[in-house]
Amino acid sequence: MFEQIVTNLSNFLWSTPMIIFCVLVGLFFTLRTNFLQIRHIKEMVRLLFKGKSSDEGVSSFQALSLALSGRIGVGNISGTATAIAFGGPGAVFWMWVIAFVGAASAFVESTLAQIYKEKQDGEYRGGPAFYIEKGLGWKWYAVIFSIATLIAMAVLMPGVQSNSIAVSIDNAFNIDTTITGIVLVAILALIIFGGIKRIVNVAQFVVPFMALSYLLVALYIVAINFNDIPEVFSLIFTSAFGADSLFGGIIGSAIAWGVKRGLYASEAGQGTGAHPAAAAEVSHPAKQGLVQAFSIYLDVFLVCTATAFMILFSGTYNTIDESTGDYLVQNITGVEEGPGYTQAAVDTVFPGFGSGFVAIALFFFAFTTIMAYYYIAETNLAYLIKGRNSKIALNLLKVILLVATFYGAIKEATLAWTLGDIGLGIMVWLNLIAILLLSKPAFIALKDYDQQKKQGLDPTFNSTKLGIKNADFWANGYEHTDNKENERVS
Repeated sequence: MFEQIVTNLSNFLWSTPMIIFCVLVGLFFTLRTNFLQIRHIKEMVRLLFKGKSSDEGVSSFQALSLALSGRIGVGNISGTATAIAFGGPGAVFWMWVIAFVGAASAFVESTLAQIYKEKQDGEYRGGPAFYIEKGLGWKWYAVIFSIATLIAMAVLMPGVQSNSIAVSIDNAFNIDTTITGIVLVAILALIIFGGIKRIVNVAQFVVPFMALSYLLVALYIVAINFNDIPEVFSLIFTSAFGADSLFGGIIGSAIAWGVKRGLYASEAGQGTGAHPAAAAEVSHPAKQGLVQAFSIYLDVFLVCTATAFMILFSGTYNTIDESTGDYLVQNITGVEEGPGYTQAAVDTVFPGFGSGFVAIALFFFAFTTIMAYYYIAETNLAYLIKGRNSKIALNLLKVILLVATFYGAIKEATLAWTLGDIGLGIMVWLNLIAILLLSKPAFIALKDYDQQKKQGLDPTFNSTKLGIKNADFWANGYEHTDNKENERVS
């Protein structure tokens, strides 16, 4: 009964209107920003390594690492494999599409987070709840988003990550999921009880190292199957548009699964990436907006694509027609849809190594994602209880997230994914509506940034001069606090 209810709710949230809405919003932002995803790529890369942290904020790279911690997770490995299992190879193309248009959505939400950020207890805080209240003036809507995000980040979504960790480790090393859950919770507790700085420090080292290792293995698999490159790309594109004889009948599933898993992996428009974006120490909101837009490329075009290529080039996948339950393609047997496809792919070139490698990669990717979930949940709790004693509430939040993480590790995978989809779906609906209504300040910020760059300046931001109300942090221009001096640029 319970599982049927959550399945119906998930299907409702992720119905066709959601898919169309996500794509249309991303397309609108893409057109309004004159395709910033293309024209600002060089600037995005340059900004990745510019800027330093301060006592109040983290550096652009640290904020990027924390955002990638949330983005690079189960969706990149399990989610991509599941998309191929139910949407066919064509789902990969639609993941690329949603990533491209989603980069514009990521820019808008992250720039808004910077514009309307504030300083709380010596740290920068911001995100959808903050820009909804200040930009739209809808306190009630901001509270609803915060509560929904708290539930999603602390209760519903950690289980998706921990479940995939536990299942993959059990498959690779035959370690009981209960033991994995206990170890996972113990390590996580050490980090989240150490505060945001400890979370960021872990993320900025673990995420790049693991992502690079994962990409190198994928490149090797592609290299040894070099002759199959035209065939695989042809399969992806023909399947995406229903032109392939095998997958032509599931074009709807290809689009639906590609968009859904692309959104899950990239989190574009979901609002999660906006939270770490607000924590960055930058002189202009558009700077971090561009960095966060680029993170979508790193996440989907590199890591998700790496997973897809490993699976497709090695042929270690099955595709099922959901309407009939019949296999359209059955290349492997005895492997459940998800990380098992990727493990089997690595095993084709490194026999006996695949399961262990993917399990370890998944551990680090998913573990850092849970860390990012905690930070996002903490930010929304700070919004809800600002000005009050928060120590007890924060400790309670940590306990709840740890319990949810353990529960997910020992629970059946399908339920964990469905609950995660519900949490994500609610956040996407609430945030996309908000940033669509509140996008003008982000466009103003981008125009101001472009104008200053043309003048040869290092752009700084002044919300008063630009006529943006309630952006109190920037009202008198950019103020950077160094340990030795204060510098205000008006």
